[in-house]
Amino acid sequence: MKRQIDDYLRAWKESKTRRPLLIRGARQVGKTYVVDAFGKAHFTHYVKINFEHEAAFRELFRAENIGEICRGIELLKGVPLVEGQTLLFLDEIQACPEAIVRLRYFFEEKPGLHLVAAGSLLDFTLSTWSYSMPVGRVEFVYMYPMNFTEFLWGMGETALADYLEGFQIKRDVMSRPVHEKLLKWVRYYYFIGGMPEAVSVFAETGSLLEVEKIHERILTSYALDFAKYGSRKQQEIMQYLLEYIPAVTSRKFKFSSVNPEAGWRSAQIREALELLEKSRLIHFVYASKASGIPLSKDKNQRVFKLLFLDIGLLNHQLKLRLLDVEELVTNHKGALAEQFIGQQLIASGPLFMERSLFYWLREKRKAEAEIDFLPDFTGELLPVEVKAGSSGRLRSLHVFMAEKKLPKAVRYNTDLPSAMRVDIRIPIGGGMQRVEYELYSLPLYMGLNALPKT
Repeated sequence: MKRQIDDYLRAWKESKTRRPLLIRGARQVGKTYVVDAFGKAHFTHYVKINFEHEAAFRELFRAENIGEICRGIELLKGVPLVEGQTLLFLDEIQACPEAIVRLRYFFEEKPGLHLVAAGSLLDFTLSTWSYSMPVGRVEFVYMYPMNFTEFLWGMGETALADYLEGFQIKRDVMSRPVHEKLLKWVRYYYFIGGMPEAVSVFAETGSLLEVEKIHERILTSYALDFAKYGSRKQQEIMQYLLEYIPAVTSRKFKFSSVNPEAGWRSAQIREALELLEKSRLIHFVYASKASGIPLSKDKNQRVFKLLFLDIGLLNHQLKLRLLDVEELVTNHKGALAEQFIGQQLIASGPLFMERSLFYWLREKRKAEAEIDFLPDFTGELLPVEVKAGSSGRLRSLHVFMAEKKLPKAVRYNTDLPSAMRVDIRIPIGGGMQRVEYELYSLPLYMGLNALPKT
């Protein structure tokens, strides 16, 4: 399964400033698979240690001498650790916190040894242990479910994916047949999602039933992981939220609506949400006043909406079915479109950066307005609106653009890509105000890389 991180790993291998690489991401997004393929294809020797399954290595990494650790690995694995020729992969590193500490010493004492580590519950481990992170001695890279481009690669649609990646909205013209074919794959993605195993089984069998079996198994494994977190009460709330969040994704989260009969306090629910975030099963999308970059400087910690890890898993939790690939007939259509775009934005930013999304919300009586997404990694304040169909009102976007006086905005919908100059007058504060900006309408399947370079 081709992934965009493949190119990143190859560049990391040749970098003269290379450090041990720590891959962060939820369980089953493909971390182990990509490192296995990378190690076997690009190194003379490949050594993998899984700290969850190989207890002997947890004991070995308690030693403070890196030479002693390396000699132990060679003897136990029967493979030499040759600098420049061997890739050492420390999988599920959160099961051995001492190994995280040792990364610093590998960097300082064995700089020629290529070392990659990965952990599914790493954020939770880092928040609960007493050791310090080897800051400055480790590189981070982030993995998410397969984005739409990677999904097309997985389906054998390489030419379509490459065409889409190179498309420029003011330079290229898309034909309607190609557009319709891409929309068909978007509809499939809604229900298959980007979990690599689900994509692989559909590519092999064409069976959505087999995909559902994969989704059920993945969600069950997540629930079993909850036994590793906090108190029984927290685990109970997390289990409930895992089923509850898909129904309220992309809407302002209200603590009072979460199982009111249970009598859970808002603080308890918040703690459970933060644990789900640490396991990377959900993403917080905080409201921001959007006064400029960075958006985090004026975010509202108490006002947020949530995105689920993967739209395929979300639809499985909602018990939705793809009955007709030519049509998405569901009461959740708007929420699914927003989940899809949010997931694509998060998965398509720079791999070495933790990507965050924000949104803008104005809650005035008879003058409510909301902008669906404000990405924090574009280097500019760029409002993103999402429409489930080919049309829809843009009143909130006009209000936002009038207030912030920005040059451009993005609207996602199911129409062909286009660009237009907006020049209208809108009622604001009892009067009429002129608003001008460039509006780029992108089909749901198209990334922000299609926008003109500034």
